[in-house]
Amino acid sequence: MSADNTFAEPAAASDSDAVLVQRTVAGDQKAFELLVIKYQRRIQRLIGRMVRDVDLVEDIAQETFIRAYRALPQFRGEAQFYTWLYRIAVNTAKKALMDLKRNPTVSENNFKSDDDDETSPMENELTSSETPEAVLAGKEIAQMVNAAMDALPEELRQAITLREIEGLSYEEIAEAMSCPIGTVRSRIFRAREAISERIKPLLENQSGKRW
Repeated sequence: MSADNTFAEPAAASDSDAVLVQRTVAGDQKAFELLVIKYQRRIQRLIGRMVRDVDLVEDIAQETFIRAYRALPQFRGEAQFYTWLYRIAVNTAKKALMDLKRNPTVSENNFKSDDDDETSPMENELTSSETPEAVLAGKEIAQMVNAAMDALPEELRQAITLREIEGLSYEEIAEAMSCPIGTVRSRIFRAREAISERIKPLLENQSGKRW
């Protein structure tokens, strides 16, 4: 599902974040607006994976950026800005769920790709090798993976989302989730095992068919 550098921040991007942070602390609100624009969709996607209620995602994302703005003078740059921001998003989402005492609900929107232009070919037009049957099988597997992630305990779902969806390193996930890196590795391993067990019957069933 992922490559280590899929969403990795290049050095130049990290440097630009640091400059924008400095400008924000100095009173330049437009600099913070640029940070919001840069990370808003990624933060919403992360929160959407945790909360699973589309009605709450935007509000929690907004609260995340408000908290980040207020805490920015205390940001020392010991971690990457986006890692620090993810940690605030995780904590804000947790608090919202506790305060509202809601059970997360699944929405079809959560099955959609983050960016419309990054949808797989099956969402656009079929190639010669993509028969309707193969497309249907692919969709079934994708939905099964999402269902398997939904069924994970919260901490496992957060870890696998940060790793496989956001492409963070183990060190960055440990920072974002405020836990040892060994714990991160264990959670991701357990999450992958659970997902694998959930989709194995479907994969075996598909492999036995002749399209």
